[in-house]
Amino acid sequence: SARRGLRPAAAALVERIPPGVPVVAVDLPSGVDADTGEVAGPAVTAEVTVTFGAYKPGLLIDPGASRAGALHLVDIGLELPEPEVEALQHADVAGLLPEPTASSDKYRRGVVGIVAGSAQYPGAAVLAVAGALRGGAGAVRYVGPAADSVLARHPETLIGPGRVQAWVIGPGLGEGRAGEVADLLAQDTAVLVDADGLRGLDPAVLRARTAPTLLTPHAGEAAALLGVSRESVEAGRLAAVRRLAERYGAAVLLKGSTTLVASAGGRPVRVNPTGTPWLATAGSGDVLSGLAGSLLAGGLSGADAGAVGAYLHGLAARRTGGPLLAQQVAEALPAAWRDATHP
Repeated sequence: SARRGLRPAAAALVERIPPGVPVVAVDLPSGVDADTGEVAGPAVTAEVTVTFGAYKPGLLIDPGASRAGALHLVDIGLELPEPEVEALQHADVAGLLPEPTASSDKYRRGVVGIVAGSAQYPGAAVLAVAGALRGGAGAVRYVGPAADSVLARHPETLIGPGRVQAWVIGPGLGEGRAGEVADLLAQDTAVLVDADGLRGLDPAVLRARTAPTLLTPHAGEAAALLGVSRESVEAGRLAAVRRLAERYGAAVLLKGSTTLVASAGGRPVRVNPTGTPWLATAGSGDVLSGLAGSLLAGGLSGADAGAVGAYLHGLAARRTGGPLLAQQVAEALPAAWRDATHP
């Protein structure tokens, strides 16, 4: 393990590798921690990594993943224990996605409520609804100050309070609306909390909930929830997402260059294998929140909704290419859904 960094002699060799020279790493790049992907000091950046027996978490999670290059697995006949980290594939996603039957109607398929947007950020509401409309729920209900903007883009949306199977709260919410978050968390209904909704969450309130809860922070928001620096979250993403899930008793989707999904109770952390750096664009997280919330309303658990939502979101972004707009990602979701269910 390279958890404490390379020894001085090895670190000096790494620093002497000439820029631009292709490097093949054996098992994993020197300087990368196999269990976490953490990098403490100098580390090799490989063009190709040939690994043996199983993919190590450090090859799949940044910052280590960005140093691994193309991965090639060699089977050496090991009997492996249950994994600590896993990645969904098309077949896994297809098995989890809700599919309507002949007896389905819009209410049986689930209704997702969106509490998002403000006078300053009406677009966040529009984008969250766009993701939700393409997430498999039977209907999308919007509650908030951006109803005119939402209806102008998405006339299918129901407006105003009503019964739902899951709520999404937070995108573009602005300040001073913590009471709305508290009200939804007090209900016995699945809730996804994102963006501005994540401010000041009480771990005791979330741990007391019995309905599914999914938190979807980026690294800065995760740092605030844990009371640590953003840099420490970025450097130790696997540890951070596990700590969040245990502290808040909820499923947690940690967004970023490597998207991770954890749930309380020691289940394997899921690493999202899809996506593109072009997803680092304004509004893409709002689309993801709506999509994952729709999957929650369709009956998926918090961890499954987060992992499947991230997977489809990444597939849609790949289909779009780049540079991309968040609205384009939402529009590509039906095609991504078909890709996963009919490969």
